[in-house]
Amino acid sequence: MLILDKPAGLAVHAGPRGGASLEDWLPALALGKRRLPQPAHRLDADTAGCLVLGRTKPALAALGALFAAGRAEKTYWAVVRGAPPAETGEVAAPLLKRSTAREGWRMVVDPAGQPALTAWRRLGGTADWSWLELRPRTGRTHQLRVHCAHLGCPILGDPRYGPPEDAEGPLHLLARAIALPLAPPVAATAPPPPHIRAALRACGWEEDA
Repeated sequence: MLILDKPAGLAVHAGPRGGASLEDWLPALALGKRRLPQPAHRLDADTAGCLVLGRTKPALAALGALFAAGRAEKTYWAVVRGAPPAETGEVAAPLLKRSTAREGWRMVVDPAGQPALTAWRRLGGTADWSWLELRPRTGRTHQLRVHCAHLGCPILGDPRYGPPEDAEGPLHLLARAIALPLAPPVAATAPPPPHIRAALRACGWEEDA
């Protein structure tokens, strides 16, 4: 297996419009294997941080089973506008994919959607922003982005679920850490990328901490 620190703005898979993606780099990551490594879970193009890849079919299947069963412990950091309703809590809001000719597709909170659960903890903040630790208990598309917006504190720079001034990004969301219950256990932590650092410092993050 490999755990990469994926940069923000790099899609994991090549899309219909083309452009750079992680797939362009997979041959360089083969490291002597005939089979190219493959992602064991999803990470949005705009999200930076920890991404797990399996190097063999058995490894990919085992890792996929961990993620599907919710046994992979994922921790995210986000800088959001405003603040959540409490210092800690959980949001359980089912998510449904909705498409319109005008706006394209997006995820919405809807009772008919798939169950989605996110735990949050406020680590610091300013009068305008909050630094949140987010722990998704499910793995729905855009889950953290929609749940933060649902709480009234959209992620800073979110062009889809945030206010109009965030239409150009960049998204202040980091897949901060991953922990896998293997034998022996495997864990990795990603440093905040440059575009998030200033906002994190303003919210109380100390770079050497």
